[in-house]
Amino acid sequence: MLTYTITADDHCRRLESWLQRLLPTALPAYCRKLIKSGACSLNGTKSAPDALLSAGDSISLKESSQVMEQLNKPLPPIDLLWQDDRLLAINKTAGLAMHAAAEVDINLADIASAWMEKKSNYPVRAYPVNRLDRGTSGVVLLATSSSNAGMLGRQVKEEGLDKIYLTVVEGILEGEGEINQPLDGKESISRYRCLSTGENHSFLLVEPVTGRTHQIRRHLSSIGHPVVGDKRYDAQPLSTLAGIALHSFRTVLRHPVNEQMLTICAPLPATMRMLIQENCDIHETDLLALLHNLI
Repeated sequence: MLTYTITADDHCRRLESWLQRLLPTALPAYCRKLIKSGACSLNGTKSAPDALLSAGDSISLKESSQVMEQLNKPLPPIDLLWQDDRLLAINKTAGLAMHAAAEVDINLADIASAWMEKKSNYPVRAYPVNRLDRGTSGVVLLATSSSNAGMLGRQVKEEGLDKIYLTVVEGILEGEGEINQPLDGKESISRYRCLSTGENHSFLLVEPVTGRTHQIRRHLSSIGHPVVGDKRYDAQPLSTLAGIALHSFRTVLRHPVNEQMLTICAPLPATMRMLIQENCDIHETDLLALLHNLI
């Protein structure tokens, strides 16, 4: 029996996502089979593929020839949070563009397409369903075909996505509130709640009610609390961040085929956890407990 202890880097990750990263060449169906059969157990108990992990959890995996063959393979170039034949949910790193543009050579759509094509041995293209700014990290959705992208895109437009962002902003912004300020001539609403404050910074949960370009960044800057590292919207630069201190933490959506509600969380990057601890007066143990309670 192989035993692993979950660290803060995988806190709030789905169990199946963790197992997929341990066995990167395995098919998602195989990973789910290992979990559902009890061959991969969580804290000594048979669990479900969508169980969310906490730092300190113990995972046991039965040794088999197939498992041993797939262990210690190189990690894929994308951090896969969810996958089926229609949809990919990926934890995008800060600083990575979503799609090709004149000023970028490397982008998430091309990386995901190349990875899927290598794994399936036939031409495949990944199509962004929603987008994150280049400097923002966290959950992003890609479809496995243009038709799937159209179907998922219509759902997003009609129903929206239940999304939670986490951010560190300049200045002290306590309590909770709503920013109702039109952007580009369109109604734009963002709701926020302070989770912790330090001497000069605040750690916030933000829920965008609408989905305008750079909405959260522009809204927070407009009330005098720009996202840390966001030079474009009046913040001071921060060399320790690859992008800005804005992370798409949790997305809830309805699967377009089986109607299942999917809750997908992207673990908070180590650099942002450190930023929060150092500037917002919160210990890592308390931060991790808080993150789990937000879901």
